[in-house]
Amino acid sequence: QVQLVESGGGLVQAGGSLRLSCTASGRTFSSYAMGWFRQAPGKEREFVARISWIIKGTYYSDSVKGRFTISRDNAKNSVYLQMNSLKPEDTAVYYCAADLKGYSSYADDYDYWGQGTQVTVSS
Repeated sequence: QVQLVESGGGLVQAGGSLRLSCTASGRTFSSYAMGWFRQAPGKEREFVARISWIIKGTYYSDSVKGRFTISRDNAKNSVYLQMNSLKPEDTAVYYCAADLKGYSSYADDYDYWGQGTQVTVSS
C-alpha cells in the first residue's frame, strides 16, 4: 500500500510559478516511479511528467516541456513539480501517482493516486 498526499496548489497569475509537493508513505519510496497528471473540467486526465526511481530519469508532455520540472527526494519520500511560466490552460486539478510496476505515461498503469490539488492560473 502507498498513500500519497499532494500540496502546494493555489491561484496564480499567468507567467507565475508554483511548486507542488507529494509525500508518500507505505512501501519504500525509492523503489517505484512517480508521475504527475492533471485533469481540467470536462477533460480527461492527462499525463504531465514522470520520474524513475533510481537514476531519476524524467519525461514530460510536450505541453509542459521546458516550463515544468519534476524531481524527487527519496530521503524525504517526496516528489515535486516546479511549474514556471504558467498559462491559463494549465488550470486543472493536479494528481501525483505511483507506478509500482514500471515507468509509464499512461494513467491506467499507475497503482496509487493522491487526492489532487487545484491549480488555477488567471489571465
